[in-house]
Amino acid sequence: MKHIIIVGDGMADWHNEELGGKTLLQAANTPYMDMLAKNGRTGMLKTIQDGFHPGSEVANSSILGYDQEKVYEGRGPLEAASIGVELAPDDMAIRCNLICIEGENIKNHSCGHLDTEEGKVLIEYLQENLGNERVHFYSGVQYRHLLVIKGGNKNILCTPPHDVPGQTWRPLLVKADNNSTACNEATELTPWQTADLINNLTIKSQELLAKHPLNIKRIMQGKDPANSIWAWAGGYRPHMTTLQERFPQIKKGSVITAVDLIRGIGTLAGLTCIDVEGATGLYDTNYEGKAEAAIKALDEGDDFVYLHIEASDEAGHDGNLELKIKTIEALDSRIIGPVCEAVNGKDVAIAVLPDHPTPVHHRTHTSAPVPFLIYAPNIAPDSVQQYDEDACKNGCYGLLEKDEFIKTLMSI
Repeated sequence: MKHIIIVGDGMADWHNEELGGKTLLQAANTPYMDMLAKNGRTGMLKTIQDGFHPGSEVANSSILGYDQEKVYEGRGPLEAASIGVELAPDDMAIRCNLICIEGENIKNHSCGHLDTEEGKVLIEYLQENLGNERVHFYSGVQYRHLLVIKGGNKNILCTPPHDVPGQTWRPLLVKADNNSTACNEATELTPWQTADLINNLTIKSQELLAKHPLNIKRIMQGKDPANSIWAWAGGYRPHMTTLQERFPQIKKGSVITAVDLIRGIGTLAGLTCIDVEGATGLYDTNYEGKAEAAIKALDEGDDFVYLHIEASDEAGHDGNLELKIKTIEALDSRIIGPVCEAVNGKDVAIAVLPDHPTPVHHRTHTSAPVPFLIYAPNIAPDSVQQYDEDACKNGCYGLLEKDEFIKTLMSI
C-alpha cells in the first residue's frame, strides 16, 4: 500500500455569522473531500503539543509523528535544510521575513506578497551591506528568508509577524529569554547579545531598504514596500530520524510544496523535494502541476508523498473569507479530484487534513484540533458523511495526538 497525505494549510476555521453559522469547510463546495470522508474513516488530530506555539513547523512535523519535545528547534533550521544551508554546531538559524512597516505599525508580514526574485535582490543587498563573519543572510522564497548568526543564542523571545498585523513594531522587538534552560555548548553570545544584534540589524535594514530602488518602484506602483526584516523562530540543527527509519515500508518518498519550511521538514524526514513550476504558496499556485507531480511520483516508485498547499493559510492571514473558500474549493477540485481519479483502483491510501486552523476573523493560527480523513480501497467506513470540523468529531478515530495519526495511516 502506498500513502499520500494532502495538507490544506490552515483551512480549518471557526463558525461564521456571514455563512449562517457554518465553517468555511461546511460552506465550501467540496465533493471529493466529502466522498472520501463518506467512504473512509475520520477523526480529529491535535497537531499542536501542549506548550508549543501553533506554528506550521510544529503542526506539519506533528502530522508526520515527530515529538516536539525531542525535535523542535524553530523554523529557521528547517528552512536552512530546505535551501541547502549546512549549519555548523555554533550556527543559529532564524527565519527572516521581509515585511511592510507603515508609520510605526506592522502593516503586513509579506509586503503584499513579494515575489521570489524581488526578495532575492533585497536579501543579497542586505548581505552585501550588513553581512559579516558572524551574520549571513540567505534568500528563500517570496518574503520568507533566512538569517544565520554564528554563535547566536536561541534563548530569545520573538514575535511571529503574521500574529501582529496593525500593531506597533518597536515593543515587539526581540528580547532575551532569561527563563529558558536550553543551551548549546558552542554558543558564544548571550541571549541579550543575540537579541541586541538582531534588533540592530532590523533597524539598519529599515534604513537601507527605504532607499532601495526596488522599493521606490513598488511604492510608485501602489504596492507595499519590503522595508524591514523581521527575525523569529530561531534554533540549531534538529535531530530527526527519517520516515524510512521509522516505517520500513517507505523505501522512497517525496514532499511537494511551495514553502521552504515544509521542504526543510521533508528533507530532514528523508523525503525528496519535488519542484513544481508556478507553485507560489498563494491562491494562484499551480494546483494542476502539484497534483500531476504527486501522481507521477506514486506511479514512478514513491511509497509516500506529502503534498502541501499553502493557499488557504495565506487567505486566512489576510482575513479574506471569500478567497479562503475559493482556495478550499480549488484544493478539492484541482488537487484532490485529480489524485482520486488517478489512483482509483490502485493500492493507495489517501489522508486529507489541515495542519492547523487559521480563522479569517482571527488572522493567525490557533491550537485547536483539526479534522482529518483517511481513505483506502476496501476500508470499512465510519458513519461520517462529509468532511468538516463538526462531522469529523463523530469519526471512529476520535481524537488522536502525537504519532497516533501517522501510525494509523501507515498501518493501512
